[in-house]
Amino acid sequence: MLRFTDDNKVIDSESYRAILVGLQLSVDISYSMEELKGLAEADNVDVLGVVVQALDKPNTATLIGSGKVVELAEMVSNMEADTVIFNDELTGMQLRNLEDAIGVRVIDRTILILDIFASRADSSEGKLQVELAQLQYRMPRLTGFGKSLSRLGGGIGTRGPGEKKLETDRRHIEGRMDEIRSELAKMKKTRKVQRAKREKSDIPVVALVGYTNSGKSALMNKLLELTDKAEKSVTEKDMLFATLDTQQRNVKLDSNHEFILIDTVGFVSGLPHGLIEAFKATLEEVRYADLLLHVVDASFEGSSFQIDVTNKVIGEIGAGNKEKLMVFNKMDIADSIQIPESGEDNIFISAKTGENVENLIEIVKGKIFDTVKTKLLIPYDRGEITSYLCDKANVTTTEYKENGTEMEVELSSADYQRLKKYEVI
Repeated sequence: MLRFTDDNKVIDSESYRAILVGLQLSVDISYSMEELKGLAEADNVDVLGVVVQALDKPNTATLIGSGKVVELAEMVSNMEADTVIFNDELTGMQLRNLEDAIGVRVIDRTILILDIFASRADSSEGKLQVELAQLQYRMPRLTGFGKSLSRLGGGIGTRGPGEKKLETDRRHIEGRMDEIRSELAKMKKTRKVQRAKREKSDIPVVALVGYTNSGKSALMNKLLELTDKAEKSVTEKDMLFATLDTQQRNVKLDSNHEFILIDTVGFVSGLPHGLIEAFKATLEEVRYADLLLHVVDASFEGSSFQIDVTNKVIGEIGAGNKEKLMVFNKMDIADSIQIPESGEDNIFISAKTGENVENLIEIVKGKIFDTVKTKLLIPYDRGEITSYLCDKANVTTTEYKENGTEMEVELSSADYQRLKKYEVI
């Protein structure tokens, strides 16, 4: 995991030995704990063990029961762990009490995800968004943090700093948050101008959305490969949150059909609200897309849960009513899948092998381009129409007849209405 200075600069990467802790109330959390383990390992943490306690309600002081805290402290000592990671978000008081009782660093799922985001963000905007989320997390916990805030803030809010120190830190954080919001607002304005130019050019937008590690980047790369744009490929790794920054690429299907493909940050259960808020500026691109490709890992047994999480986040960013195509990926390794009755169209592919991706392209093409396939007979004295069709339409066959040029074409609905009188019935 990462440590930060007072200015949120990364110090040095370290590896940790951790025990994971989860509180189970009414819903089974086995999947959530497995996911927490994946998040920890993605952040260079060696997971030594997992503890889950079932309770009717959380303990206000320590989240888990006092007896379980004692048991956890013994486990930490025996296994020589240096960190305990809780699956639930902890208050400042809970963090302080747990660290006092256990004697090692205690963090929660939110801090862990913030760590990962901080280490993966490459663009200036992405780094600012993560920093804003970090500061939003710190503010209500200044009086409660111990070792956890020390490693997050390089001394800000350490245990027992005194009210004067805390007030100074509060003003410092509030000032920095205002600076970041101002910088992000400028970036948002720039993006708005770029979006206006794009809309003026009438190029449709397709956005890839889905759970982290579902294969969105792999699908983008396969689409670029099939359209001779492989050199524009994006980072692709089999890991959680391999990419955070929104990627945009032009996909040209033929001389007359192209669209902008957007790859967005992947989602995960328990994604901190601060991160969703911080990344809304970037994710708002999804709201302006003409079509969403909801990529699902078909090989994962809990895919329905991942679909629900993704749909929830899509709704939170205001894109819940967008036209959507469910793309079940990784069919090369999927045994059997359960298709949700979502009312959306479904397609089954493998971005890795390319299975059915060309069919996906045809479906996307049909959804975003309002076109008509027909046969036209253009008189020879209207050569400007023939030239226009060759330039603006998708001409599949051309035959020179006695009274004109016969063309099988795929053209826009507007052009079809204008040239309908030349249609060969």
